[in-house]
Amino acid sequence: MTERSALHDTFRIDRHFDAAPARVFRAFADPQAKAKWFGGPMEMKRESFDFSEGGREATESRFGDGTTFGYYATYTDIVPDERIVYTYEMTMNGKRISVSVATIELRAAADGTDFTLTEQGVYLDGLDNPAQRKQGTEELMDALAKSL
Repeated sequence: MTERSALHDTFRIDRHFDAAPARVFRAFADPQAKAKWFGGPMEMKRESFDFSEGGREATESRFGDGTTFGYYATYTDIVPDERIVYTYEMTMNGKRISVSVATIELRAAADGTDFTLTEQGVYLDGLDNPAQRKQGTEELMDALAKSL
C-alpha cells in the first residue's frame, strides 16, 4: 500500500535575459520557440499547446530507461510581455507526482529583461520533492537563456 503524503514548498528564480520582454514572452507563447528550450535529452511528444487563458498544454517525455513524465498545464492569466500564471501537474509513469501554481513576471531592463519565476507546489507521496523541482526548473531557465 502506498503511504500518502503532501509536501508543500515555494521557490523563486530570478534571472536577467539579454533579450527584450517580447522575445522572452514569445519563448513561452510560441510552440516552435518553446520547443527549442523546454524539455531535455529525452524523447518528447507534444499532445496539445493552447497558449490562451483557459488553454491547456500537454506533453509526455520518455527517457531511455522507459520512464515517462507527463506535464499538463492550464494557463490562468496572461498579460503579453509582462506576466504568465499557470497551474500544472506532473506525472511519472501515469502517477501524479506534483501539482503547482507558477507565476512568471517580466520587467523591461535597460539591456534586456528581468525575469522572476515563483512556484508554489505540492509534492505527492514522496515521488517528487522541492529540491529536484527547483534544480530542474533552473536547468530549464539555463536552456531558455541559450535559446534566446
